[in-house]
Amino acid sequence: MANDPRPARTSVSSDRHLEETRIDGAQVFDGALLNVHRDAVRLPDGTSTIREYIIHPDAVLIVPVLADGRFVVERQFRYPLHRVFIEFPAGKLDEGESPLATAQRELTEETGYIATRWTRLGLIHPTVSYSTETIELYVAEDLTHVGQRLDDGELLDVIEMTFVELLDCLDRGELTDAKTVAALLMYGRRR
Repeated sequence: MANDPRPARTSVSSDRHLEETRIDGAQVFDGALLNVHRDAVRLPDGTSTIREYIIHPDAVLIVPVLADGRFVVERQFRYPLHRVFIEFPAGKLDEGESPLATAQRELTEETGYIATRWTRLGLIHPTVSYSTETIELYVAEDLTHVGQRLDDGELLDVIEMTFVELLDCLDRGELTDAKTVAALLMYGRRR
């Protein structure tokens, strides 16, 4: 259907019995970061319902690894949940920017580091039930500190933590950011 803002369908024929079909839709909110859509859909059983979802620009997350194996992480206040979170550096892609270029830019802006070795770790879809967002995950190594270049209004603490310290934070419920949890566990499986 024309004007469908979602990514192109990528299913296999064995999944057809699960697919929902868009009948009609409209944008109901156009914000600075998020665009909310409401679609009428036909379910596989023939009934109809409404789906609301967010069109979100794609993003990247960086797992910065120091020479001694510690990670560079951030502590940042997140307004919607009204608290500080432990996170790996991350940011949204600017229009026309590649994921790797975004990762390189965000690493320097947020932490003050540049890296000479970059490895793609994988891809996640953090909130498949209501957002189109995808996040490319990268490992950044051979780090050199060159100084932070935070965006206006961006405030965060940069700290260093070991893999075990981050796992301990996860166990205690202090590390709950989904993209950081996913990246930490994916990194741990590769080492």
